[in-house]
Parts: sequence; structure tokens; C-alpha cells
Amino acid sequence: MVNTTVQVVAATASPSVTRPLQLRQFAFFDAHPVKDVHDLASPPEIFKNASEISTVASSSAGLLVADIHGSIHTLNKEFVSTTSWVAHVGGRVMHMAERNGVLVTIGEESAVRGSLLKIWDLGKTDKRNQAPVLLKSAKVQPSNKPHPVSCFALSSALSFLAIGLADGTVLLYRHLDQSLSSTTSLTALPKTRIIHESSPEPITGLGFRELPSPTNADAKDNNLHLFIVTTNTVHLYHVSGKGSGGSSVLLDDIGCGLGCAVMDWRAEKIVLARDEAVYAYGLHGREPPYAYEGYKSSIHTHLNYVIVVSPPTTATTTSSATRKLAAQAAGGDGDASRVTVFDMENKVVGYTGVFAEGIREVISEWGNIYILTNNGQLTRLAEKSTSAKLSMLYAKALYPLALSLAQTQHLDESYVADIHRQHGDHLYTKGDWDGAMTCYLKTIGWVKPSYVVRKFLDAQRIHNLVTYLQELHALGLANADHTTLLLNTYTKLKDVARLDSFIKTESRRSGAAESNGDLPFDLDTAIRVCRQAGYFDHASYLAKRYKRHEEYLRVMIEDAGKYGEALTYLRHLGAVAAESNLARYGRAMLDNLPEETTQLLIDLCTISGPLIIPEAEDTTPQQSSAPANAPSYLSYLALSRAPAPEDKVEESNPDKEEDLTEPQTTQPSAPTPSKDKRPSPTLYFAHFVDHPSYFVRFLESVAARRWGQSLSSLPSSLLDTSLDKDEDLEKYNQAAVWNTLLELYLDGGSPEQQEKALKVLTSDSLPCDKTHALILCSSYSYTRGLVILWEKLGMYEDILRFWMDRHNTSPSESSASTEVVQALVRYGPTHPHLYELVLRFLTSTPELLTRHQADVEKILEHIEKERIIPPLGVVQILSRNGVASVGLVKDWLMGRIKEAREEVQTDQQLINSYQLETNAKLKQVAELEDPMHAKVFSVTRCSQCSGQLDLPSVHFMCNHSYHQRCLLDHETECPLCVRQHGIIQEIRRNNERMADQHELFLADVQDNGFKVLAGGFGKGVLNMTRLDDVAV
Repeated sequence: MVNTTVQVVAATASPSVTRPLQLRQFAFFDAHPVKDVHDLASPPEIFKNASEISTVASSSAGLLVADIHGSIHTLNKEFVSTTSWVAHVGGRVMHMAERNGVLVTIGEESAVRGSLLKIWDLGKTDKRNQAPVLLKSAKVQPSNKPHPVSCFALSSALSFLAIGLADGTVLLYRHLDQSLSSTTSLTALPKTRIIHESSPEPITGLGFRELPSPTNADAKDNNLHLFIVTTNTVHLYHVSGKGSGGSSVLLDDIGCGLGCAVMDWRAEKIVLARDEAVYAYGLHGREPPYAYEGYKSSIHTHLNYVIVVSPPTTATTTSSATRKLAAQAAGGDGDASRVTVFDMENKVVGYTGVFAEGIREVISEWGNIYILTNNGQLTRLAEKSTSAKLSMLYAKALYPLALSLAQTQHLDESYVADIHRQHGDHLYTKGDWDGAMTCYLKTIGWVKPSYVVRKFLDAQRIHNLVTYLQELHALGLANADHTTLLLNTYTKLKDVARLDSFIKTESRRSGAAESNGDLPFDLDTAIRVCRQAGYFDHASYLAKRYKRHEEYLRVMIEDAGKYGEALTYLRHLGAVAAESNLARYGRAMLDNLPEETTQLLIDLCTISGPLIIPEAEDTTPQQSSAPANAPSYLSYLALSRAPAPEDKVEESNPDKEEDLTEPQTTQPSAPTPSKDKRPSPTLYFAHFVDHPSYFVRFLESVAARRWGQSLSSLPSSLLDTSLDKDEDLEKYNQAAVWNTLLELYLDGGSPEQQEKALKVLTSDSLPCDKTHALILCSSYSYTRGLVILWEKLGMYEDILRFWMDRHNTSPSESSASTEVVQALVRYGPTHPHLYELVLRFLTSTPELLTRHQADVEKILEHIEKERIIPPLGVVQILSRNGVASVGLVKDWLMGRIKEAREEVQTDQQLINSYQLETNAKLKQVAELEDPMHAKVFSVTRCSQCSGQLDLPSVHFMCNHSYHQRCLLDHETECPLCVRQHGIIQEIRRNNERMADQHELFLADVQDNGFKVLAGGFGKGVLNMTRLDDVAV
């Protein structure tokens, strides 16, 4: 077997005018001899007598082999006969084809004149002869003079059967499948129709152009056609569909010999083999042929390959003597043949080989090509794997051919992308950057972008890199790094036009994806890179286009310094987004636009809904200027400096694209007003640290418009506070606002502001924290405020001590001591403990005692009257220093001593009476306990009915006697004494319970220690004897 180079010519419309074309040749097939399964030294047994084989056909049941004796054999993959039967008795099988388990044979029989058509069901077996069931059998005789059958064609659905005769006649059987299902006679077939006559030119080839398959959806013609080939012409007949039934149409005046016409593997074109070329015909005529010069014996198809059998020489003038000489040189018997396997779609030769013994049959079965020689040798041509074929093409850098092969083989897209990658690598090594990039662009989605990007990072190839990155973004496969790299290349090249085009084009492409939240590039990265490169207009455009409010404000405030546009943008954002962004940029906005920013903050904290510019007259009270020094009130505020949450604003798709050259004043669509809770004013306190006057205005306006609270009027009950559902939070906000306002008033120092501070302190309706206000007044030494707050807090002792400290600081001033006395007059009746404090103060120095001697006497009289301090306590107070004399309190002491003596005398009398009574009780108890002392009952009347006592009577030790009838049954206690004794026992039980309640007893001791202890001893609580332990 010899491989040679094949010369092929691409022919034009006329075979005589050709253009030479060198087709590349590859060893896509490996030749392997096939041996008998039982004798590995010999070919399969069935083919030993190859000269007796008449025809071979592929089928779903296996390989069908017919011989000249009329028998048909079914072979398996080991070429062993599994089924055999005589199809044509005494004759031979000339043609056969199988479709869907139905076999059609045309042959001759000794008993029949002419050709005989038989149809077999391979799926069913006749029990009589173990052969397939014969469905139909009929003669093929269109006229009285029979002609041999030269070829035939069977449609894939068994609907049509076409038979070509040697006299140029073509017979057509319609609806053949329907006749097979009928139960009529064996010879009943559809009526034949002569559709073509070309006498004396015999029919050399037939083929049905099948309906397009689901995978071939691009086919425009859905009708069934029949190609008719004679020795000199090619015709096309419309078999079924619209316009069918007419005469055949001439496609070309070039025909071919018998066995040199075959349908391609898609059943769309018919391929003809002539000595000068190989032609292909479709519905519209001849297509560009390939002129494979040389005599052709036959043509066959195998998948996408066309197999041409020819003598081993290519000259058209080769004689039989020359062919015989070439065969003898190859070791044959003079019938040597060459087999050439063409891939017509990819324009390559996949195999070529010479078989010296000559070729009997070419078989396409089980995915392989089988060559049966005249001496019975069988050779298998096994196609190499696709990867092996691609490797061969890669070795010769035939990447376009490899790509065409991959598409023909319907390989996965990953294989196609790998071919493009290798092609790109090849072009890259040759320095063809543009060609390499064209290949790399087709690998997007299958090859990692980093593989390509690394190759084009050089400055000389940056334009190719831009092309790749742009396509990567257009397909939505770019990540943040790719976006960064692309934008950096734009900025490095200073190509503003392409940067504009990229941003605007990508924005337009992402219109549909935007609603799904899927953008073709990383938005955050794009904005960041534009900011870093100084393209603030582009960064702000992207931020506004995709509703990134925070990024837009960051660009406008931190980078571009366009505070006015940022403020207007904030107003149109809505309350939620403006709240979080002002928490970040409020201080910067106040530093540059204090008036407008203050008004925006006021509206934000007081309005629920769109933050439009108010048209009504501003009712904010005018504030006096404040010093620029930073106030100290921030030390009292619990401000949150944590980052604000992400913006949560309802987004709306833009109707049209914005221009980067327009001023950045286009406002975002305002969200629909919603019943959202207004933000807390405390969130923005820290921004006013350098703007106290605007801070006062902000706080007063918020208090007046949000809660209806001001210094000139009471809180309004008509304000809508239903939006602020958290009442505790609102109370906290109100207190924070007024606490801060008070500090600002006190820090101002002007009389007007101190007057406002006084109004805040004296108002009972304003929610000012009194403790916080007390700290502020103390810090700013605001005396009037301190006194007012102490009064409101009930800290009267602090008021007295304040004036006392004031007197100690300036002893010469009499106003302080006078304030002490006046305060005692106001607060003393309700707080008696203040008298002792004032008494100590007025007797602390001779000057005070001299100045307030009358006041001291009044204090002593009030103490005596209300029993506030015991006499000993008064003496101790007055005697602690040498300021007060004895004569000052002589009369008061004598009266108190006299009262004490009388009280002692009264107590002594009570003690004596209690002692006598106790002794009498003890004596009575002793008599009762003495067993030797007889008890005499001298009572004569019943204690119950007061009647004369008679027997039977009952006497009790308590000197009470009763008639027995006056007592209840089983009554063992005196009815009169038992009630008194029960009261005493109940008192004892109550005392016992009190003895167990230690916490209550200790609380009483803290209030009146000695009195409670004495009462405890008197009631026996401290030395209680349980009633349970006492025997009755």
C-alpha cells in the first residue's frame, strides 16, 4: 500500500477550464486487516469466495451480504453470519437497501422473466423457513420488453421507491409504506409511474433529496426531490410537495458511469465521479467541483467522507495494458485499484492506498470503512480520534483547517475555543499581533482572560489589549480588575473620546440588564478609576446614571468641590438617602454653604416627603451673632460617629441617556413620598461645631416645626407626630435639642441669650433635662438658673447652702444672709430640717447673731412649737462655739425643763400602777398553781342566765359558775373568759408574726430607733415565747 500526493483541480462551469488546487493529504485513517474469528490467519469465512458476492448493504440488523445464488446473509461485527435465507430462488440479488427494518431487494429468478422486486420485514421471522417475512413480491416490467434494473433509490421513510432501468426509464412507487401495512395480496404494490425517459442513455444513479432534518433548520426547501443521473445528463424531479408531479428538470449535461453516483451523508446533494473531476449537485444545480483526474471505478460515502475507487494511475489516457503493468509491479493480478478518501467539506484527503488485488466492495458500517478485495481479503480503515487529527494539523500550523474540521465534527465549543487559542499563540509568536487578537477574541468565555491580558501588557500592544477588554465588557464577562485595566488604558492614552464611548455605550447596552441588577462592568471600580485619574465628570455621570448617590456626592464634594450641585441633588434624593449622606458630608457642606445647608437640615428633620425648596416665608427666629470659639457643649452630647448605612432609595430607570458635557445639575427622580420616620436631629449636631449661630437657628426651627415648641408659645397640640412612632425616642430628641439650646444660650453670654436661657429654665412645658441644665448653669456660673433649678428639683438645702457660701465669700454683704432667712421662711414649713441648718448658720458669727437676733428667737419659738429639735439638741447647737449666750435661751430652757419634769412624774405614776396590777396577777397565778391550796366556789348564781345556781352545776377556776344546761355539750372553757383569752392569743400571734418580719422591724428602727426597740421589748417581740411552747 503506497501513499501519494493527490492533484485536485477546482473546476468551473466547464470541465475544460480548471484552476489547479493542491489538496493537503493526511493519514486520518489506519488500515487494519480483518481476520476470521475462528481462524486468525485467514479473512472472514463469508468473504473467501468474494467473486460470488453480488452486492453488500448496511442495515439496522447488521451487514447484509448477497451472493449470485440468490441468498442473503446477515453478519455481526465479527463478520459471522447470524441469519441466512434464499431471497431469489435460482437467481441472484442485484440491488438491495434497508430502511427502518424493512429490506427491499431487486434480483432475478430462474422462473421469472425480468427483474423481481421483493420487500422483507427483518424484524419478523417466518416459522416455516426461518427467513424474514416476505411482505411484497412483484415484477419490475413497465413494458412488454423487459430491461435490467441498473440502480434504485429508497426514501428514508419508505414512502417512495425509484427504480432506474438500463433503457433510460425511471419508475416511481408512491406511498409504498401504506401498501406494506395493508393485508392485500402479496403482489399488490402501488401503481408505478414513469417519471423520466432518456433512451438510449441508461440510468446510472438515483437519489432522494430528503426533507431537512431538525438539525438542518436553515434549509429553505421542505419538499422531496429525486436526482436522476444518466451517462450524459443530471436531472431533478419534484416528487412531493407544492409543485410536484411535473417533468424532470435538467441540471447539467454531464453524466457518469454506473456506480459513480452517490448521495452525500446528509442526503442533500448527489456526488458524481467522472474521469476529469468529482461533481456535486444540489437543488440549484452544480456546485464547484473538484477535478480528481483519472479513471473512476466507483464512488461511495462514509459519514462526511467521499470514497473514490480508481486505478493506481491518474492520467486519463491510461490504457488497460498500462494498468496491468502497474498492478504487476505492485504484486497483483492486473486489477489493482487505488482507494482515496476525500473530506469534501474540509478539502483534504484523509487516506489514499493501493490494493493490488483489486476491490470488490467498499462497505461503510459500524463507524468504519471496510475494503473487500477480489481475493477475499478484508481491510478495516479506522478513523483516528479527533484529538489525534487535530494534533496532526497543529503540527503543521493548519489552524484554519483544524477549525473547519472541528465544526464538521460538531465538537464542543471548548474545543473550538482551544483551536482559536493555539492559532492565536502561533500568530503571536510570529509577531502578528492583530491576527492573534482576532483569534483570542473568539476564545472569550472559554480561556481565562488573564492568559490573553498578560501577553498584551506591553505599551506597543496596548491598542490590542483595549480591543480585547472592550469585547470582554460587551459580553458581560469582565470583572473589577478588567474594568480597572481598561479604564487605565483609556486614561493612559488620554483617549477621552473612547472613554466617553465606552461608558455611554455600556450604559445603553445595560439598559435591559440594569433592571436585573446586572451590569456589563464593575460599577464601583469604574467610578474609582475615573476619580483617581481625575475624570470627575465621568465618575459623576456613572454614579448618577446608576443611582449611586453616595458615590456621586463623594465625587461632587470631595473631588470636584461643586457643593451647590451636591446640595440640590440631596434635596431631590428624598429623606432616607439625604439622611445618611448628610451624616457624612454635612460638615463640609456647612463650611461652604452654611445658609443653604442649615435650611436643608431643618427641612429634613421636620418634613416627611419630598425635600422641595419651601416657598413660604421662613418663620425661624433671628439669632444674634455668637462668638467663633468652639463651644464646650459637645462634651455633653452622645454623638454617633459610625458610618451611615447604605442608601436605600427607590430607583427609576432613566428614559434617555445623559450627555457628559451637560452641567451636573440634572436631578434624580424624587421617590414617592412615604410615611417614613423623620431622622433624629442629634445625628447632625457634630456638624455645627464651628457654626454656633446656625446651630441655634437649626435647633429652634426643628423644635418649633417638629414639635411646636418655642420660647414664645406653648407646644401646639395640632402638630402631626403620628410619623414618629417611638415616643421614647422623640422625648429623647426633644430633651437633646433643648439641652443643647440652653448650652448655646449660656455660652453666648449676651443679655438677650441669657434671657432666653432663663425662659427655658422657668418653663414647665419645655422638655429640658433639669440635671443637665444644673450642670450647665454651674459651669457658666448662672446664679438665677441655679436657684430656679434647685427649686424645681426640691434641693432647698442646696439653695440655703449656696447663699451661706456666698455670705462666707463676702461677709460684709447682708443680702446673702437675708436670702437665707427668706428661703427658710419659704421652704421651712414643709422641710423642718432646714431650721437646724439655719440656726447653726445664724449663730456661727457674732455679726450674724447681732444682725438676725430676732430671727433666731423666731426660729427657736417655731422649733419649740413644732417639736423639731429636742432641748438638748438646741443646747448642743448653741454651745458649739462662744457666739450665743445663755441669756439668749434662758427662758426657753426653763420652760422645756419644766415640761420634762411633769412628763417624768406622769410616767412614774403609770409605772407604779402597772407594778401593782402585775403583782396581783402573779399572786392569782400562784394560787391556781398550788395543789395544796383548796379553791372555794361561793358563787350562787349562774353567770350565763343569772338564775339561782342549782345542781348539776359547773364551776371554772376563773370564779364563774354555770348551770350544766346553760353550757353547750362538751364545752370545757368558760364562755365569758374564752372571748377575752382569744383576743389576747390573737395579739400574741400578731406579735409572733412581727417577730419573723425582720426587714419591716429594721425599717421601723431606722425611722424611730429607740421608740421601736422599747415597744418591741414591751410587746415581747424581742424575747417572744411561742404559744405553741406554752401548755394551756
